Amino acid sequence: MTATKHTRLLIVGSGPAGYTAAVYAARAMLEPVLVQGMQPGGQLTITTDVENWPGETSILGPDLMVRMEGHAREMGAEVITDTITALDLSNRPFTATGDSGTLYTADAVILATGAQARWLGLPSEEKFKGFGVSACATCDGFFYRGKEIVVVGGGNTAVEEALFLTNFASKVTLVHRRDSLRAEKIMQDRLFKHPKISVIWDSEVVQVEGTEMPLGVTGARLRNLKTGAEQVVPCDGFFVAIGHAPASELVKDQLKLHSGNYVWVEPGSTRTSIEGVFAAGDLTDHTYRQAVTSAGMGCMAALDAEHWLAAQA
Repeated sequence: MTATKHTRLLIVGSGPAGYTAAVYAARAMLEPVLVQGMQPGGQLTITTDVENWPGETSILGPDLMVRMEGHAREMGAEVITDTITALDLSNRPFTATGDSGTLYTADAVILATGAQARWLGLPSEEKFKGFGVSACATCDGFFYRGKEIVVVGGGNTAVEEALFLTNFASKVTLVHRRDSLRAEKIMQDRLFKHPKISVIWDSEVVQVEGTEMPLGVTGARLRNLKTGAEQVVPCDGFFVAIGHAPASELVKDQLKLHSGNYVWVEPGSTRTSIEGVFAAGDLTDHTYRQAVTSAGMGCMAALDAEHWLAAQA
C-alpha cells in the first residue's frame, strides 16, 4: 500500500534556500516537511572553503550544510531522505511522488531544487564521465595526485576548481573561450599567481581523448577560436566548470519559466505563476547565484507561504 503523508507546507530541496525556508516555516508553527532530494545539502556539499558566508571567515561547504540541516531539525522541521520524482500542481492539495513510493500532499509548496552542473555536450565527454571526466573537483580531485588536469571555464566555479585541484595535481591548465575571465578579481589574482596553473585563452574543447582498455582520459583537443589551430593538451583528468542549469524538470510544463528554464517569480517575492507555490534559490536566480542570496530567498519563501496559508484559513 502506498504511504501518504500530508503537510501544510512541503519544501522540495535542501540547499541554503530549502533549509532556511524550513527554519522560518518551523518557527511559524507550520510544521514543514522538507524532502532533501538526490543531493542533500545541494551544491555546497561539493564545495571546499566557503569564504563569503557572513560570520564565517572560512567554513567547509559540507560542514555548513550539516549545521543548517541540524538547525532546521532543531526548529521542528521534518527532514526526509527521499527524492521527489513527480509533482502535480494542477489541483490543491498539491501532490508529490517520492522515489520511496511515498505520496506527499501539501497545502503549499516551496521549490528549492537548486541547479545542476552544465556539460559541454560532447560525445567524448559523455563517454569518459567517471573515467577521467568530472564536474566536481572536491569529489574527484583526490584521484589525480601528481597528475595533469585540464579545467574548462572562466567564472568563479572554474577558478575555484582549478585552485583546489592544485592540492593534488602536478599541473592544472585552465581553458577559456574568451581572452579574460569572469571570476571575481581576488580569485583571478590567486589563479594567475599560482605556479602550478597555466591558462589557454580563446579556445574551445572539441574532443576529450583517451584510451579504450582501460577507459581513461589522456588529453583534451582544443581549437583556437581566432586562428582555428588545434592542439592536444595532455591530461589525466578533465574537469568541466562552465556553470549550472536550474533543476526545473519537475515543473517545466506547469510553471512559468524565464532566462533558460529558471522558475519565474513575481518581482519582490517568491510567488510563482501558480497560487500557493513558491520558489527560492538558484532555481529562480540567474543573476546572483550565491549561498547567502539563496538563504535570503528561502526566508522570503517561508514568509510568503505563511502569509498565503493564513489567508486561506
